[in-house]
Amino acid sequence: MRHSISPWIVAFSSIACAAAGVRYGSRASMPADGTTLAPMLEGAMPAVVSIGVTGRVAVEQNPLFTDPFFHRFFEGRAPKEERQFQAAGSGVIVDAAKGLILTNNHLVQDADEIDVLLQDGTVLKADKVGTDPDSDVAVIKVDHPGLHAIPLGDSDKLKVGDWVVAIGDPFGLTETASHGMVSGLGRTGLGIGKYENFIQTDASINPGNSGGALVNLKGELVGINTAIVGPVSVGIGFAIPIDLARNVMKQLVETGSVQHGQLGVIVRDVSPDIARRLGLDPPEGAAILQIVSGSPAEKAGLKAGDVVTSIDGTPVKNSTDLRTKVGVLPVGRKLKLEYVRDGRKSIVEVAIGQTSA
Repeated sequence: MRHSISPWIVAFSSIACAAAGVRYGSRASMPADGTTLAPMLEGAMPAVVSIGVTGRVAVEQNPLFTDPFFHRFFEGRAPKEERQFQAAGSGVIVDAAKGLILTNNHLVQDADEIDVLLQDGTVLKADKVGTDPDSDVAVIKVDHPGLHAIPLGDSDKLKVGDWVVAIGDPFGLTETASHGMVSGLGRTGLGIGKYENFIQTDASINPGNSGGALVNLKGELVGINTAIVGPVSVGIGFAIPIDLARNVMKQLVETGSVQHGQLGVIVRDVSPDIARRLGLDPPEGAAILQIVSGSPAEKAGLKAGDVVTSIDGTPVKNSTDLRTKVGVLPVGRKLKLEYVRDGRKSIVEVAIGQTSA
C-alpha cells in the first residue's frame, strides 16, 4: 500500500479491508423529481468488482545484519526478510469482451495472486496486464462470459458542483452507494504518483475503496478512486480522472508498460499579471520559463515566455495539468498545442519525446 507525503492522505486499499468502487458525474444533476437514483445504479453496479490480493513484500532487516562488526560473519549473505500480505480494493470492468478491469497500481503492484469478486458472487482469478506507479493506474484481466462493462465518460467536462455517486464496498459493505458532488478539480501534491490531477469529491468514500469507480448520474465512469484525507471519510476524497486513466490503460494494454512523454519545457502557473498582460480570459495555461536544448518544444519553435493554453483543443488549466496531459501520452504522439505569444494565439504541432527518468 502506498502512502502520501502527508500523514492525512491515505490510499483506499487496506490490509484485510474489503474493496469499494466510486463513480463521478459529468455536468450531472439530481433527478428532476428528486425521488431515486435506482435506475442508474442498477446499470452501473454490476461493473464494479471487489479485488483481493495476496503477495510478499520486503521488510526492514534486523539492524545486526547491516552492522559492520557482524557483517563479516554473514560475508555479504544476510538473509532477505519478507512478509506475506493481504489487501483488498475495487476495480471497474471497462471492456467486457476482453475482460479488462481498471484499478489502482498501489493495490496490485506487489500481488502474487489476484482474486476478483463479481456482483453475482462469482470469484475469478485475474492476471496483471500492466501497472504504472507514476499515475497509480493498473489494468488486470479476467476470462469470463457475460461480464458487464461501464461506459467511459469525459472527465474534462466535469465542473465543481456536478453531482457524483460512489459505488463500492467500504469496510466490506458490498454494493454500497453514496452521492455527493465534485468539490474540486486538478488537485495535486498528494504524493500518490508522479502525475497527479485528482478530482476531489465529498461523496462518502472510506478505506477499502482503492480502484473503485466514480460515475455521473448517466452511469458513466469519470474517475478511479485513489485516496482520502484521514483514516476515514471526512468528506474529502480523490479520484484519478478517467481521461488520464484511459490514456495510461491504452499503453498498458498495447505494450504492458507506459512510456511517459515530455515536451522539454520548464513551466509555471499563469500569474494574474501574465494573464492580464496577455489578455488571457480565463487566466489559465502553463507559462514556459525555459526550453531544453534539442527538445521537442525547441524543434517546434516554442520559446520562453509562451503560454500553452490547450492541447488538441482541450484547455490546459495550469502547469501541472500540462505535465500530466503530456506525461500520460505515448512517445512519438503528435499534438497540436495552442499557445499565446505577445498577446497573439498560434497553433503548432509537437511530437512528444521520452522522459529521461
